[in-house]
Amino acid sequence: MYNPYENVLKVMDEAVKVGGLSTDTYEMIRNPQRELKVYLPIRMDDGKIKVFEGYRVQHSNIRGPFKGGIRYSSFTDLNEVKALATWMSLKCAVANIPYGGAKGGITVDPTELSKGELMRLTRRYTFAIESIIGPDTDIPAPDVNTNAQTMAWVLDTYSMLKGKPSPGVVTGKPLELGGSKGRTAATGQGVVISTKLILEACGETLADTRIAVQGFGNVGSYAAKIAYEHGATIVALSDVSDAIYCEDGIDVSDVFAYVEAGNLLKDYKKDGIKHISNAELLTCTCDVLIPAAIENQITEENANELRCRYIVEAANGPTTEEADEILEKRKIVVIPDIFANSGGVIVSYFEWVQNIQTLTWSEKQIKEMLREIMAAAFEDIRQEVEKSACTWRIGAYIVALRRLITANEVKGLFP
Repeated sequence: MYNPYENVLKVMDEAVKVGGLSTDTYEMIRNPQRELKVYLPIRMDDGKIKVFEGYRVQHSNIRGPFKGGIRYSSFTDLNEVKALATWMSLKCAVANIPYGGAKGGITVDPTELSKGELMRLTRRYTFAIESIIGPDTDIPAPDVNTNAQTMAWVLDTYSMLKGKPSPGVVTGKPLELGGSKGRTAATGQGVVISTKLILEACGETLADTRIAVQGFGNVGSYAAKIAYEHGATIVALSDVSDAIYCEDGIDVSDVFAYVEAGNLLKDYKKDGIKHISNAELLTCTCDVLIPAAIENQITEENANELRCRYIVEAANGPTTEEADEILEKRKIVVIPDIFANSGGVIVSYFEWVQNIQTLTWSEKQIKEMLREIMAAAFEDIRQEVEKSACTWRIGAYIVALRRLITANEVKGLFP
């Protein structure tokens, strides 16, 4: 059975070996600093009380406050949250921003709850983890099945408990409550920046590229929309209901508006659009495959069937360790999640800075700073790939782990 936490540990171990990194304090990085499990009783709309399980894992604050999203999913468990928290530490280190890694989640299918029930669940969860979060301690953000509204509830609950406005406790919140311009599209924007950087490094351009995007949530929809606006041909898209394909290219602006209106892709009908399975989307002919759904999508069962030249991981952990080995042999370039989807946490950092310094940046400034940070991180990874003759994933892990290990060694062990 796939265990995402075991998967990330194996890749970390390999990166330490390939990069010749110090192992003296590495064991501290392999293990989360804190794992919290909470039980969340809420009163449902029918008057009955139901208890949900929630988690908050704080992996590392070696380089700064813990940072990481909160997801609502019926598949969420402790191993998933531990893996996601670890990836966040690596992601922040690759981007070289002063954050550590954390993650939270509640085991729930949010589609089965009313808005009122979701609000009560969010407030109960915030109350349960209030003692370990804060603007200088641990800053949550949206993730799978959570959004700006969710963050508004977290912010309000935390502020009520503290008796004062505390906008810096979360990022990804509404603009009216101190959110940052450009935050909603930031992760998708970063995915497109990642795609452009690897294509340019290989002498190609986005405008001449055929792209398939798995997942049309926040990340996938904005990645597809922004890539489309930059001239890329989007040949396939999928959401939770279905996948669509068009060899001549999909009008992403039309699909984006259709989904924004509350519709699902299974009902999308236009000339030239063919409905396909998720498996067919992953193996369709394209230049770039962008998995933007959930983890464990590209496995040893389908890795040999992929017909792309590049994979840009918009989701966390979409590719298994076994699949990585196959893709490397097939010379398919994989741009790893800890770099490719770091746009969200980078702009979250910008939002946090704006909150604690009570200032505001324009969307143009946000986009330019995001591009600069990702370009610098890409160059760090590229140099490591050349130096260590390794894959882009291992190169990114080496860069991240070197920074974490160095910070650990400089600080020393307390007490």
